[in-house]
Formats: sequence, structure tokens, C-alpha cells
Amino acid sequence: MSKKADIVITYILLVLFSVFFLTPIYVLLATSLKSFKEVSISAMWKLPSRPSFEGFVEAFNKLKMNLKNSFLMVIPATVISSFLGSINGYVFSKVKFKWSNLIFAIILFGMFIPYQSILFPLIRFLQSIKLYGTIPGLVITHVIYGIPITTLIFRNYYMEVPDELVEAANIDGAGFFKTYWKILLPISIPAFVVVVIWQFTSIWNEFLFAVTITNDPTKQPVTVALVNLAGSQVVQWNVQMAGAILTALPTLIVYIFLGKYFIRGLLAGSVKG
Repeated sequence: MSKKADIVITYILLVLFSVFFLTPIYVLLATSLKSFKEVSISAMWKLPSRPSFEGFVEAFNKLKMNLKNSFLMVIPATVISSFLGSINGYVFSKVKFKWSNLIFAIILFGMFIPYQSILFPLIRFLQSIKLYGTIPGLVITHVIYGIPITTLIFRNYYMEVPDELVEAANIDGAGFFKTYWKILLPISIPAFVVVVIWQFTSIWNEFLFAVTITNDPTKQPVTVALVNLAGSQVVQWNVQMAGAILTALPTLIVYIFLGKYFIRGLLAGSVKG
């Protein structure tokens, strides 16, 4: 087969895969821009005759409080888990102590514990510290669950940093935190970008903890409110689709602005096994 035929087949496959993946997004956008009267199964593939933003306005009015809750949960949880993972990565990559590999393996084991298996003790613990049903309770939960993956990413990233750099800082009299602050932290931007994107997306889209830890609709994140948006009698599909777009928008913006740094972080070895 000639090289030209290979290129043609490659492009045909790329177009087919693009159509396959973009079709749900087309239906999502087209339905969200229709009025309620125009939404129907028979017209789901048609473009809106007169684009309307009434679905977005109604969805935003219903979700704005829960969007705020999601930001109040995601931002501190992402920042705290990133810094804790960074310090843990520093310890497990540059500080030699007994059983460090065993402790690191035990921490990584946390990544493989199913959410469902720890729900009951988690809720009992949050009730005992008076944080059940609150946003801070969700923040603590996501920080703890995020420590294994953030530790793994930073540990692998700092393994690429020459030990001589840290030893030179120690010879100059820098202690543990000064070495971290002056030497490792300034060169950790690629790893932080990877961790921030990972944690922000995971925590924002998480549903199980959100629906079990918070039972008050005024304190629930937007992922739970989006399910409740459907209602029980008549589903306003234009509002539902508009709500889905509004919910996905923050993670999309994060990827648009930090996506190129995410690739650099991956290439820098921050998720190398």
C-alpha cells in the first residue's frame, strides 16, 4: 500500500472517530440552545430554529449556589492536597530513613481502597468531629483521598532531581523546610500543574462522597444538584443540558489554560511509574 493511501485511510479514521466522539456534544449544545417547546425526541438532531438562552439562565439560577459550594470545596482541597503531596514526595525521594519504601507502599495502597468500603467509618468520623453535612467535611475527605496520588506524582518528579543539589543545600546549612522552599519548590511548577489539574477534575466531578456526606441541598456540590435538576414530573431537557455544560465549564477552562503545562509535566516524568 502506498504512503498516500496510508494518509487517506488515517484521515478517514480520524474523521470517523471525531464524529463518534463529537456527536453527544453536538446534541448537548443543540438541545441547550432550544426553547422548551422546541425540545422533542424527533427534533433532537436538528439545530435550534431560534437559539434561546432561557435554558442557561434557568439552569444558572438553580445551580449558582451549588456552583459556589463546589468552588469552596475544590479550591482548598486541591491546594492543601497538592502541598501535602509535594512535601511527602520530597521526604520519600530525598530523605533516607528506615522502612521508607514500606511506608510509601502503604500510602499508595490508599489509592486502591474503594470509596464504598469506607463510607460508614468516614461518616461516623465526620459526625464525631461535627463536620458531617458540611463543606469542610468534604474538603478533609478529598484531601485525605488525594494524598496517595499527589505523593506518587511528586515523589517520581523529585527522583529526577540530582541528590547533589539537596546535599549542597544541606552543606550550606539549609534545613528540611528551607531546602524544600528554596531548592525544590521553585522547580516544581510542572508537577504542581499536573497535580492541580488531576485533583481539580477528580474532586469537581466526584459524586458519591458529595451525596452521602452532605444531605442539605443548600450545601451540596453542583454534581448532586445537577441530578436533582431533572425533577420528578417533566424533564426540561434544554435546562438539563445547559446545566451539564455549566457544570463542565470550570474543568474545561482549567484544561484550556493549563493543558500545555500538563503535557510538559507528563513529559518531565511527574507521572512516571
